[in-house]
Amino acid sequence: MDGPTAELLGTAVDRFEADDDARVLVLTGAGEEAFCAGADLKAIETFAPRLELPEGPLGFTRRTPSKPAIAAVSGWCLAGGLELALWCDLRIAAEGSSFGCMERRFGVPLIDGGTQRLPRIVGLGRALDLILTGRIVAAEEALSIGLANEVVPRGAHLERALELAEALARFPQETMLADRRAATEGLGMPLSEGLRLEAGAGREVFEAAQRGAARFAAGEGRGGTAV
Repeated sequence: MDGPTAELLGTAVDRFEADDDARVLVLTGAGEEAFCAGADLKAIETFAPRLELPEGPLGFTRRTPSKPAIAAVSGWCLAGGLELALWCDLRIAAEGSSFGCMERRFGVPLIDGGTQRLPRIVGLGRALDLILTGRIVAAEEALSIGLANEVVPRGAHLERALELAEALARFPQETMLADRRAATEGLGMPLSEGLRLEAGAGREVFEAAQRGAARFAAGEGRGGTAV
């Protein structure tokens, strides 16, 4: 990743946010060798003009997407690439994928949300292990610590991410987004405040809930199916 590429990616994310018909973002790398190996250290100077951007050098990583985002990971997911994956709600990893804060080895800081999102996903102890040591984590360990949500056969990561995205896009959006917002915004709150946030979000979408309940009462969706 270099400065111009970061600008293009940020523009693409902005298009997604502005498109009401786009319900889920899937972020992946080209091919199977790497999701993203982080900043191009041979072109690190191209990030200098972006360091003062209020939303981070990548242009969007200091805000939370308003709609679900899924990282489809194959191969290397390192440094700023790991921060990109952490920015997403879910991470689907192909077998053989590797995660890590490799910038530790070269004195480059985590600056696109990694120090804040990683502890929220895997817990502070495991996050500090990765942040301080810079060690590489294989897909299976990533799954065991909650860094990856699923591990799929090599080459199936994008197909599975798109399958999951289609499933999320079919759900009633108002209530799903309200629940998502309550979960993400309430994480750092005391429990009592988080419960008030949840209650307020629930009231906002009660009419949609009534419509969904009526569909279930009429026989739709009985038995349940996995996403």
